[in-house]
This record gives sequence, structure tokens and C-alpha cells, in this order.
Amino acid sequence: MRLHLPNFLYRGIPVHRLQLHGQCRRKTLGYGRRSPDTMASWSNSDIHIEEERHVRANDRNYNDKFFYADNHIKTSKYNVFTFLPINLFEQFQRVANAYFLVLLILQLIPEISSLPWVTTTVPLVMVLVITAVKDATDDYVSQLWALIIDYGLQNEKWMNVRVGDIIKLENNQFVAADILLLSSSEPYGLCYIETAELDGETNLKVRQALTVTSELGADILKLAEFNGEVICEAPNNKLDKFKGTLYWRGSKFPLDNEKMLLRGCVLRNTDWCFGMVIFAGLQTKLMQNCGRTTLKRTSIDKLMNTLVLWIFGFLVCMGVILAIGNTIWEQEVGRSFQVYLPWERPVSNNNAVFSGFLTFWSYIIILNTVVPISLYVSVEVIRLGHSYFINWDGKMYYGQKDTPAEARTTTLNEELGQVEFIFSDKTGTLTQNIMVFNKCSINGNTYGRFFSHFGLQTACVDFSFNPLSDRKFTFHDSSLVEAIKMEEPSVQEFFRLLALCHTVMSEEKNEGDLLYQAQSPDEGALVSAARNFGFVFRSRTPETITLYEMGTAVTYQLLAILDFNNVRKRMSVIVRNPAGQTKLYCKGADTIIFDRLDPSNEDLMDTTSEHLNEFAGEGLRTLALAYKVLDRDFFEEWMTRLLLASTVMENREQRLADLYEEIETGLLLLGATAVEDKLQEGVPETIACLTLANIKIWVLTGDKLETAMNIGYSCNMLRDDMNEVFIISGHTAAEQVLLETACLCKTVICCRVTPMQKAQVVELVKTNKMAVTLAIGDGANDVSMIRSKAHSPHHAPQACLTGTTNIPISFSTLGHRGAIANNYIKPQYLAKIK
Repeated sequence: MRLHLPNFLYRGIPVHRLQLHGQCRRKTLGYGRRSPDTMASWSNSDIHIEEERHVRANDRNYNDKFFYADNHIKTSKYNVFTFLPINLFEQFQRVANAYFLVLLILQLIPEISSLPWVTTTVPLVMVLVITAVKDATDDYVSQLWALIIDYGLQNEKWMNVRVGDIIKLENNQFVAADILLLSSSEPYGLCYIETAELDGETNLKVRQALTVTSELGADILKLAEFNGEVICEAPNNKLDKFKGTLYWRGSKFPLDNEKMLLRGCVLRNTDWCFGMVIFAGLQTKLMQNCGRTTLKRTSIDKLMNTLVLWIFGFLVCMGVILAIGNTIWEQEVGRSFQVYLPWERPVSNNNAVFSGFLTFWSYIIILNTVVPISLYVSVEVIRLGHSYFINWDGKMYYGQKDTPAEARTTTLNEELGQVEFIFSDKTGTLTQNIMVFNKCSINGNTYGRFFSHFGLQTACVDFSFNPLSDRKFTFHDSSLVEAIKMEEPSVQEFFRLLALCHTVMSEEKNEGDLLYQAQSPDEGALVSAARNFGFVFRSRTPETITLYEMGTAVTYQLLAILDFNNVRKRMSVIVRNPAGQTKLYCKGADTIIFDRLDPSNEDLMDTTSEHLNEFAGEGLRTLALAYKVLDRDFFEEWMTRLLLASTVMENREQRLADLYEEIETGLLLLGATAVEDKLQEGVPETIACLTLANIKIWVLTGDKLETAMNIGYSCNMLRDDMNEVFIISGHTAAEQVLLETACLCKTVICCRVTPMQKAQVVELVKTNKMAVTLAIGDGANDVSMIRSKAHSPHHAPQACLTGTTNIPISFSTLGHRGAIANNYIKPQYLAKIK
């Protein structure tokens, strides 16, 4: 057993790594290093497909036999050796450049050329050099950004990190590879990460190591003796999923995405952590999401190529006419023209065709300036000027975030004015993604009225009875506080659910000063509401959740978490209270929850459904809440099957989904929540300007129909005087009927759509209309839509112009680090057009 401790410098801080080892089962395309003795026998049979990956601790020599990718990554378009051939290849795809290259070759033929070859060579070389310098500068600036953001100006890069190494990270450092979290400085193996580089979300997320590995702590000897083996999925581009199993000390432990730190994440609020490299280099999930660097051609480029072809056609016609005329003149009048050509002997009268052929090429050379050689250079200079104007435009500066607009490319400016269709997500894009608990429905009663029955505004609730309340929280219905003080069971169970059913982490800076780290603004708003109404989420461990219920500390045993995803559209937790009672608490989309309710809840479901429609009509985001008391024997048997399903490699997701479905039935409805998400600043004015420009705007959202419509009216997408408003749900009609009908409308709102359906809608328009489209999103659920047949690797607020052009744009206040993948950065909506 060997212990390797070479030092790295990362922002000037030494970073250590221990080396572990692994193996690989064949089945996915993989390219790796070969040992010197086998280098000569490289063949197609060596390209293997990885079905599942085995990474074994402390066996690096064994691991190297299977050619895992190292951590060296090349993201630049050019290098010193490839710049000249690749750039010249790209430039000669422009028709004018190719034309002048052919012209240069013709000028080398003395029989047809009356001009020296220098007259064409010098202008052509100047054009090629100017464009090459601009392209090289663009690529260099892009890489400079990548180095600053991705490597933090480190003195030594991470190219030497290998699969199986144990890496130590320190606070504010970037994660160099996809690693399995082993231990950290925080209790219970917790650590906080920022994933703006991956999904555009700047709120901190929590990752937690397995309990058995968190005990390793920072003990170098224990880490060096760690001999666990990880069997996991092959490299893929699924940022939100990971499937694996750790085998150690005769036991096996399920691994999921909550145990992983992906390349591009930043360690925050955590002094240090240790992790084991699972994927490195091009096999990391971040790089798997990066498309190949492709040549971008804008509409102007295509138009110029077309115009040059027409001009060249005109030149050919002129050459033919002049050659025919000259031949006739030669035959009828004389052969005087031949003295200007270095022919060795005169052409006889019997060879008029050959004379005309030579004369034709002579005229092509003489009249070559009909095709403007400076056309492309002029356009490039104009684009460069436009880019600087964008950077210098003070009217596009967003003071609240100290963020100016920035053009990080000089080739695609004009495409911004060619957009015909805009596809926008709602939450976090049109809205601020800052959630405020506004109203609720509990056991058939609504709470949260801003106005009394007499039309007077109700006073804010006094939360002074709760010393742990958030002073910034406001609510306008004191009857809800009275119901809690009277210990109404349904109201208490409602807020107990909000305090238990979540993935929020709590930090206590000072006594009573709680700070919640939520993975979504919705969860943060609901947990904060429960806190203010007396059910305070205080802390959690991998096995327990501690609440302060009306001032009394109550610790619940956390038995299982049934995670939320875009397919389930719900989340559940199973806990055991101090009295020994086992309960399942569930929250999610109302349509999903209502399908799983006990038949005895039908009347309450109808009443709550009416309340939900009222909330949605006010533009509020809604969730339904339900619970279930579990039989202990049934739960123990179900839990055994759950643990078994969570450690299998094949069909794990489906097995877990089936078990979740089995237990999430016969629920008892508690009520519903309504959360307000305000519009982004400048959205109504911006949309009004876009509408005047005859740009069609489609909103694609997973929210309820009423909520989507209300936001549509709030941001001026929908107006009372509109005759054509086409609103669809996630269950759509035939593609062509949908497309033809929707394109007749000024505004289209698609509600209750899944992320994949968003991408399908965008792709439908792109494919059939051949239009330049703009897709705007702010988070991971918009990735499919934004990346629809595009090459943008990032999931920050951005946009992709389609066709042969891809232009990501950052609009929202979220995820500015994600702008590393963008060509243009725009921090806020702007409607001022002059």
C-alpha cells in the first residue's frame, strides 16, 4: 500500500490528494492512455464501451489498465498547431475568399493573365490575416474567462488528478472532477456547494457523505487505508442523477446524486472536505454536457455568400459576352488584342474557340474587382464595433448587481435582431424567483386575506409570541395564529408537515438567529412560514429532524425521504414521532396529490380545489399537502424492499418509483399553500416592445392554467382586447395541428408541461418554421428547452438562437457564473428602445 501526497496550488492554497485505484467493465466509448508496451498494438478493438464503472481503493496500477480518462481538458477551439489549418478552412468556406484563391491560381497562368499575381495575393492575405487575428482573439478571451472562473488563477492545473484519487478541497475552491464525498469539516459529513456553473442557480445546495465514510474525518492514515469499492453508472450527462453502490467492510451502501460533488461546483461555507474521484476530464458530467465547438454561420454570412455567388454569376456573364465579342472582333477586324498577352505564337483564325476561351479568363482576371474582397472584413469591423458598443452601453448596466452587458463574441451580433419566436420559462425568468408565503387553505378554510369583508386592509400578524420568528416575515390574517394557539389538530399538522417535508439545512449563527439553506425558493418560503407560525425547523442529521413546536423541542426519527423530481412532482418524508407513531408527509402538485387521496377526502378535495383555483387566479404558486399514518409492520417490510432496490444497479429508478407509488396512496388531505413570486423588473415594458416588433412570445411553464394566465395578463402578454389566445396543457394534440393553430395566435401559454415537453415544443417550431428562435430559462428544469439541438453547455439564464446559430444570453439575476458558456450576458430586462 502506497500513500501519495503531492501538493497542488489552488489560488495559492496547497491541495493534497491521496491515490486510490479502480477497474472498469467494458461497454461505453472510452479513450485512454496505454502503457508503453502496448502502445504499438492500438486498434479499434481497444475502443471499449463502459457499461458500469468499478473504482477500487488503493489499487491505482490496476485502475490504469482500463484507460480511464485523465483530468486534462481542452476547451479552446484552436491550438498552436491547429490554428492555421482550421482557421483557413473556415475562412475559405466564405465564397469570396474561395473566389479570390481561384483567381490567384489563374493569375499564375501567363497565357491568360495580364496582371501580376501580387495584385490579388496582397489583398487576400490581408483579409485572411485580419480575420484570423480576430478569431484568435475571440478564442483567447474565451479561454481567459474559463481559466479565471474554472481554475481561480491557480498556478498548477488539475490535469494530474486521476480516477480513484482522494482529493482534499477547501472553502471557496472549485471541484476539479466528479467526486464522491467522503468526509467534511461539518457535522455528519455535510458540505455546501454552489452549482451556478452547472444549473445557473446561485442558492447553496447541501451534499452529505455516508455516515460510515464521514467517520474518516481528516485522518490521513484512515483515508489511505480506505479500501472501499464503488460500482456505479458509466459516464453520462445527467447532472441531477447518479446511481452507484459502495462496497466496504462486507456491507453495501447506496449512492445517489446527493453524495456527489460535480466538476464546476464551488465549495462554500465548509472549511474542507475529502472526496474520491469517480469521473475525470472529458468524462465528467459538466464536460459530457458540452457540445463540440462548431463553426457558427449567421444569416448575414449566408446572405453575403449568396450575394457573392450572384455577383460572380454576373461576372461570368460579362466575361462570356466580352469574350464572344472579342472573338468576333478578332475574326472580323484584326488580331491586335494578342499583343497584350504573352503568347509564344499567334493563334490562327481557325482556332477561334480556343482564343475565346483564353480571352474569357483574361476578362475574369481583369474584372475581378467586381467581387468585393473587402466585404467580409468590413462586416467583421462593424461587428467588432457593435460588440464594444454593447459593452460600453450604460443603459444596459444593472446597478443592483453591478453587472454591465457584455458581448463575449464578435460574430453573432446581428442575429439578435432576427428572432421571430421567443420561448420563455415563467418562474425565475419572468418572475424574480423570490417566494413569499401568501395564503393557505387548511381543512377547507382559507387564510391570508389582505382585505376584510368590509373592504378594509387587514393588519399584519403580530408574531411576538414566537421568539424564533423571522422579523421580515409578514402575514395578513391573525385568525390563523389564533387557530394555532387553540391547538387545532389540522392546523398544527399542516405546519408540522411544512417543517418536516423538505431538504432545507439550518444554520444557527447566533442563539435564535437561524439561516435556512434551501435548494429551491419554494421550500425556503414554506419552511420559513412554518417557523413563524410556531413550528421551527431547528436542525437535522442523517437520522433525525429536530423541531421547536410552540417552544418545545421535538425530535423526529427520519426514516426515509422520497425525493421530488419533475416526473413525480411531489416529495414525501417518513418520520417516527416520540410517541412511536410512523407517518408519511407528502407535498406536491395538486393534481398529483388528489389522485392519491383516500376516497373519504372527496368533499374536502372539492373545497380545496376551489381554493386552489382562487389562488391560481391571483397568480400564486400552489402546492397540496397530505399525510398518512403507516402501519409499523407494513412499513418495516416496505423499508426492507426499499433498501434492496436502492443498492441494485439495474433498473434502480423504476424499482424505487414503484415502491414510492405503493406507499404514497390512501393519503389524507390537509390543505394547500399559495406562494407569491413577483415579476422581474421591466418585464411588462419589455414584452410590450417585443410584441410591437411582431415577435411571437410563448410561455412554457409547469404551473397551473390559472396561474400561467394571471402572469400572462400581469406582464402584458395577454390583454382583454385579444381575440386570439391559445392556451394548451401538457396533454397536446397532433403536432401539425398544434403548430398551425398556435402560430396563428399572438400569444401562446403552455402550462403543466414537463421539461421534456418544453424541449419538444421548441423543437417543433424550429424544425417546421425554420425560424430564428429564442429560448429563455433559469434553471435545471429548462436545460432541455435551452439546449434543444444546440451546443450551449450551460444551464444558467440564457437563450439559444437556432438554425445554424447558437447564442446563449443571460437574462435573470441568477447564475451569473453560468455566463462562462454564453456569447452575450444581459443582467436584466430592458424595454428602452431609441
